[in-house]
Amino acid sequence: MGFLEIKNITKRFGNQTVLNNISAEIERGELVCILGPSGCGKTTLLRIIAGLETADSGQIFIDGKDSTFLPPAKRNFGIVFQSYALFPNMTVFENIMFGLRQKKRMNYDEREEKVLEVLNLVDLIDHKDKYPRELSGGQQQRTALARAVALSPVYLLLDEPLSALDAKVRARLRAEIRALQRKLGITTIMVTHDQEEALTMADRIIVMNNAVVEQSGKPQEIYNNPATQFVAAFVGTMNFYGAGEKRGIRPEKIKIVDWTEPHDTTALVQDVEFKGAFTRVHGILPERTSICIDVPSDHAGSMVLGPDVTLFLRLPAEHCISYPEYVEL
Repeated sequence: MGFLEIKNITKRFGNQTVLNNISAEIERGELVCILGPSGCGKTTLLRIIAGLETADSGQIFIDGKDSTFLPPAKRNFGIVFQSYALFPNMTVFENIMFGLRQKKRMNYDEREEKVLEVLNLVDLIDHKDKYPRELSGGQQQRTALARAVALSPVYLLLDEPLSALDAKVRARLRAEIRALQRKLGITTIMVTHDQEEALTMADRIIVMNNAVVEQSGKPQEIYNNPATQFVAAFVGTMNFYGAGEKRGIRPEKIKIVDWTEPHDTTALVQDVEFKGAFTRVHGILPERTSICIDVPSDHAGSMVLGPDVTLFLRLPAEHCISYPEYVEL
């Protein structure tokens, strides 16, 4: 049994099933991302783990104890919402101090020491006297994170914590949150719809779709060996090809070879898209299926890749995955 066990959780709202017999185990100290599109049930699952929502059936075990009906206040978790939920009339220092006031066994000096400790952890010590309106989005998010970890929770819940930030700040905070989580060793569950967040931050990813778990595994497993067609299409880019039984291959696994070399198929170039470190070539296979091939940009410059050029492609068998029950997504 993991530190946190989700066992056969089902939840309905009216006639709609939002969680259908969900089970998962989360080990102590792990950072697990629950990844999926909007409406797949991931936030509802997080709320059930927090005790903010009650499941229709199933159980939640925390550290081996059945906590299914334990109220939120008794679960000893920290939570960070997408909206930050900071008190606008309190400074950064006061926002973090607010929760610590409930710790009756701590005197003021101990609470102050704890606030200053977490402010240093999140690099906000120089902003402790500012109000939320005086902070950037990233600083507000770090304040919310500091407030959550100041209480020394057993586990941490993050609900789309970075979605309101711009791309550059988001990338920086991903690294900061991951480093903080590792330093504290705190079990963390993060809900996100952003595959890049999940792939770069998580020890393990739980991919959800339509109220069920499609696959659970390490980021490398999820990307390299997607168990279902949905996971293959949702996490990264996947080419699907073939008549009858469909096969999938990642764009970077396709090899462009000379026409004199052995090849599996050809593609007529439609468009070429520069993406910085790599260049994405969009083409059409003889069966009229679209395909894209990723080429390191250093190599692409010396290749003939213009529209209507015919490319000769090798699709290495070890990188191809069969999807016999393929449906159009």
